[in-house]
Amino acid sequence: MHYEMTSKQTSPSLLVLAAGMGSRYGGLKQVDPVGPNGETLMDYSLHDARKAGFKRVVFLIRREIHETFHGQIGRKYTDTMEVDYAYQETDDLPPRISFSSQREKPWGTGHAVWCARHALKDRSFAVINADDFYGASTFEVLIHSMSEFNTSHSEGSTINGSIVGYRLAETLSDHGSVSRGICKIKDGVLQSVEEWSGIHQAGKEIEGKDSSDELHPLTGQEIVSMNVWAFPPSVFSLLEERMVHFLQKTEDPLKDEFYLPAAVDDWISAGLAIFQAGIASCKWMGVTYREDKPVVMNNIRNMILGGEYPNSLF
Repeated sequence: MHYEMTSKQTSPSLLVLAAGMGSRYGGLKQVDPVGPNGETLMDYSLHDARKAGFKRVVFLIRREIHETFHGQIGRKYTDTMEVDYAYQETDDLPPRISFSSQREKPWGTGHAVWCARHALKDRSFAVINADDFYGASTFEVLIHSMSEFNTSHSEGSTINGSIVGYRLAETLSDHGSVSRGICKIKDGVLQSVEEWSGIHQAGKEIEGKDSSDELHPLTGQEIVSMNVWAFPPSVFSLLEERMVHFLQKTEDPLKDEFYLPAAVDDWISAGLAIFQAGIASCKWMGVTYREDKPVVMNNIRNMILGGEYPNSLF
């Protein structure tokens, strides 16, 4: 389903990943209100994105929640943005790949972005999660970074992308462990992204498990990926190649997931991509566990009182 504004937009697109159910949270948290007038975290992100210059949004959702999602979220933007939908479905895979019909859960964030390829094939785009709060300056950095992208990819060339990262200590939950992609950055360029799991506060210390499942202490000053990326449209050929490799090598086709940061890490290692890396100047907020919601609501209330956001976004 497509809702188009009367004037043709040429600005970059914003892809909002909203296909997950939020198993740890216990419901469809993407449409759960956190603002004083029923605003969701997505509403605050789209408010900031529009101010930064994004005029088109593509919502990546599961097809079966389209009616609920459009009724509560999408319809609010059809007068101010070009609105499109893409769907993450387990059988949407490259032609030469077969899959187990028993697979129930989505294939992961890398697959989610690939599923939006038809809606994003003609322009640069940024990616965010639906259930995270990133802050206004994040979207300004994304818009600026996309003005310098290469828009084509050919054999032997590289693509340009960007990431906005956050300090680990600002992305933890008081109510359970989290997984984060820990970034290594040198001279403003992303060198690698490693997926860590089970990151939690252990007394006054922070610890987590690296990609080899080994427990290590962390300082909290590490820069982590919160799925804030920007890509040229040429990324889809690389994404498909990497997804084919993943699906051919996976040991558990019912549970393994193809993560976007892992794909980026592989491209960087192979010399196929260069990602500029910025560190967010604003505070990330998210609702990983249901107990996180009151904290987020209170922070938003304080930002409204401080004049950062209007009392109502609509």
